[in-house]
Order: sequence, then structure tokens, then C-alpha cells
Amino acid sequence: MPLIPRRIRLFIYVLLIIAGALVAAGLAARQAERHALADDASRAGGQLVLYGNTLHTLIDRYRALPAVLALDPELRSALLGPLSPDAQDALNHRLEKINSAAQSSTLELLDRNGLAVGASNWRLPSSYVGHNYGFRPYFLQTKAQGVGRFYAVGVTSGIPGYFLSNAVISDTGEFLGAVVVKLEFPDLQREWGQGDDLLLLSDAKGIVFIANQSGWRYRELLPISASDRAELAATRQYDKQPLSPLHSQVIREFSGTSHLTRVQGPGGLEDYLWESLPLADEGWTLHLLRKPQALAEDSRNAALAAAGIWLTLVFLSLFLHQRWRLARVRQRGREELEQLVEERTRDLRTAQDGLVQSAKLAALGQMSAALAHEINQPLTTQRMQLASLRLLLDHGRIDDAYKALVPLDQQLTRMAALTGHLKTFARKSPSGLRERLDLAAVVDQALLLMEPRLRDEAVNCVLHLTRPAHVRGDAIRLEQVLINLLRNALDAMRDRPIKRLEVWIEPDANPDRWRLTVGDTGGGIAEEHLASLFDPFFTTKPVGDGLGLGLAVSYAIVHEAGGTLSAENQGEGAHFTLILPTEPEA
Repeated sequence: MPLIPRRIRLFIYVLLIIAGALVAAGLAARQAERHALADDASRAGGQLVLYGNTLHTLIDRYRALPAVLALDPELRSALLGPLSPDAQDALNHRLEKINSAAQSSTLELLDRNGLAVGASNWRLPSSYVGHNYGFRPYFLQTKAQGVGRFYAVGVTSGIPGYFLSNAVISDTGEFLGAVVVKLEFPDLQREWGQGDDLLLLSDAKGIVFIANQSGWRYRELLPISASDRAELAATRQYDKQPLSPLHSQVIREFSGTSHLTRVQGPGGLEDYLWESLPLADEGWTLHLLRKPQALAEDSRNAALAAAGIWLTLVFLSLFLHQRWRLARVRQRGREELEQLVEERTRDLRTAQDGLVQSAKLAALGQMSAALAHEINQPLTTQRMQLASLRLLLDHGRIDDAYKALVPLDQQLTRMAALTGHLKTFARKSPSGLRERLDLAAVVDQALLLMEPRLRDEAVNCVLHLTRPAHVRGDAIRLEQVLINLLRNALDAMRDRPIKRLEVWIEPDANPDRWRLTVGDTGGGIAEEHLASLFDPFFTTKPVGDGLGLGLAVSYAIVHEAGGTLSAENQGEGAHFTLILPTEPEA
């Protein structure tokens, strides 16, 4: 077999080297582009979670407001019969005042047929007063389930917003009407509009109802069925706003909620990194569309680097027999460089973990400040007791040493109970929890948390507790009620010469109920304030010391547990009485 001429072999080698360099450059450019897109999508996903948390926090601020207002005696009485002009005017002024304090968009009160009998925007030409909203889904949900929520364009004002509603129920359980809060999110949309990302919020049908750029609102992300269109027309959710489809095609998928998509938007056909985040509580989906950053330069650099590495490896291989020592030195240098990069990467990860841990410790520090003083004093005592214990052991007084261990063990047990209960009390308690519990144990736990303040303010605390006093309810929520009452009592006695706090647990006149009373020597409550004491936003404290929701929330918690909460003046102060149904033996 004849040998291939040297010139042809050299030409073939050159072709192979060039082909290898082109393949390596192409693969590197493609991989660099894929990694850059994946990294950009990951960052977009993290940003989307922050936007979602902002929206969720904003809605949560107002989620409980309709339920609290539904207990307002004035609002309930307005739904019991026809309103006189003076009563109508007073109702509108009250709703206007509450709406201003809560910083919501509008407040309205609907009767049992959905007619708005009062509204905070009564002064405006677009006032809700006198309009019927019985066809709105949030009213139908409230009438059937007690609560409702619905995003829609206002049929009266033409302004879109999120409606949160709660049923107003009479003492006999009859549906009287609904309290409705409307949120319009103007600050949120303005804040979203400051960024370069495109943010869309769509409902369960896939219709975009909020967007931070013009032209994207009221677009259909999914095909709308005939039944859904009929429902939209019946509920007038988007009223006269025309809906148009948003055509898109997925080019590359990173995960179930992250993909590269080609979209026919208002500005023409463009590619976007599309991230989606379901908001389960509201039945919505938040979308973030980000234009991919310029990847040409990164791809070109990666291709050149890959081609250079390939050519370097080839020439190193060709000249290895002549440059073996030099190649070995270069190899060692590369290994040291890789080790240095690995060490720096490890240091960066350690620093990142440290920052995360510091953030955790900063949050825990807010909870630990009050506990530190309470634990530090027993620790100092324990050091002294340990010193005494050593002296007893040195002198062989074993029995006395055992006796000295008893108070030491009691202090450690008390500190463990205090820290353990702080963790339990901080836990979020689900609504509707019902369990058999001892009311006296709830008092013990509340006083354990209030003990530092009782001691610092030199309050004489007297207990008359019948044990056990079994009721059915949520221990953490009842403890929250009791702490509210204890704090109010301490605030009332702050400047009083005699500070005496008394707590009673005793059977009620009704044998199926327990009575818990908190009394103080704070001078009592003004007679004109007794009737409004449990009204939302009512407070006699200076501005900045509270919103006046503590007693209203406590009243709602006790009411939910099937009990009652009342207040009266007695002796030198006020008495708050909580009555709960007895839980019989299992």
C-alpha cells in the first residue's frame, strides 16, 4: 500500500484541526447561550417570587378587615330596617372615616339583596350608594359561604379592583348583608412600572387583568370557552373592556413554569423569558416576561475560548515530545489556578451562607431581646448556687448539696418552659382549631409571658383560679385574648399609685359555662366609651399607640369560640369578663 505523501497528510491534519476547532467553538457557543438563558431564567424566577410576596402581603393587610367590620354594631343595625336620611348620612360618614383610616380604596355596605345602602365614596358622582350588586360573584359567594372575593371592573366607577367581602349575620344567624372592601392597587402598578420587566397578572380563565405596560391588559393567555364567555357577560367582570388573544409559542422549556417564548405582543413579535408563579390563595397567576440579554458577545467569547483551547491542545500534543517539561510546568500552573478558583468559590459560598445565617439571627434577635433579661438573672443566681454547691461538696456535706440542687433544677426547668412556650406562642395558629383545654393553664401561660412586665412595674397580681376549668377552643388564640386584656390593664394602671391585678376563673350562673374575669385598679372606663369599646378602630390611647383593633379582634376570637366578652366598671377600675361554654368530660 503506497504511503500518502507528506504534503497531503499535512493538509489532512490541518483540515482536521480546523474542523475540530469549529465543532468545539459551536458546542461551546451553544452551551454558553443555554447556561446564560438558564441563569437569567433563574434570576427572573427569584424576582417573580419577590413580586408575588409583595402582592400577597398587600392583600393580607386587608383580608381580615371585612370580617372585623361585620361585627360593628352600627353597620349591623343599618341593615335591620329602613334608613332615615340622618342615619344614611351618618352611615356614609362612618364608612368614609373607616376607609380613610384603613387606607383601602372604597368600603360599601350591601343589604341582603345586594343593594348598596352606604359607601365611603358617597360624595363622588360615581358613588355606589343606591346601586344593586347582587349579580356580582363576590356577593353570591358571601351569601352562600360567608366570604367572597372577586376581581372586576367597577360597573359604576369603571375602575378595576379586587373586592373582598364578609357576611353580616344577625344574632339569630340570619343573613343581613355584606361588608365589601375594594382594593385598586395603584401604588403596586406604579411600582411595577418602574422596572424593565413586563409583569402580568391573570385570573383562573387566563385573562390578564393587571399589567405594568400599556397594551397588555385584557389579553387572553388561553382560549376562552363559550361557557366562560357567558359567565363573563353575566357577571360583567370586565364590563365593556374588549378581550383579545395573546399569541405565543414556547421555544425552549426550562421547567413547568419557566420557558423561552416567542410572543406576538403590542410591539410586534419578540422573544421573552417567561416565568409564571401561581397564587393559590387568590386563584391568580403572576407572570414575568423578560427580554433575553444580549448573548452574542458571550457566545462569541465562549466559541473563541473553545477554539483556542482546542488549538492549544492540538499543538501541545504535536510538540509534546519536544516540550514535555514545559507542558508539565504549564499543567501544574493550571492545576494551581483551578485549586485557587475552587478555594475562592468555596470562600464565596461560605460568605453567602454566613449572610443568610446573619439574616436569620437578626430576626431571632428581635424575639430574644426581651428573653435575655429574663434568663440572665437566673443564670447569675445559678453561678452563685454552683459556687455554694462546690463548697458543700468540698466539705463532704452531700445531703446539703442535694438540697442545693433543688432550686437550681427549678430555675432551669422554668427557663426551659419560658423559652419553649415563646416558640409555641409564636407559631401561627390555624383558624377554626377546636380542642379540649384547661382555661387555668391558658392563664398560667399568659402570665408567664407577662411576668417580666408585672415584675418591672411592681404590679400586685392576685389569682382566684378554679382548676381544672375545661373549655373547647384554641389555646393560642385564647391566650392572645388574655394577653390583650392583661396589657390593657397594665396600661391603665401605669400612672396609678396602687397597682393591683386580679384574675378569676369560676363557674358561671349558667352551669354549662365558665367565667374568666380580669380586674384592675386603673380608674375604670368612661361611661360614654363603654358602648363603643369593642368597635373596630375605637381607642382612647394617644395617636401612635395602637389602631384600636385589639379588643375588636379579641371579641371576634371569643365570638368564634361560642363565648362572650364584656366590660364594666367595678371598684377602682375596670373588669373584663370572658364567658365560654364548658367542655364536658370525654
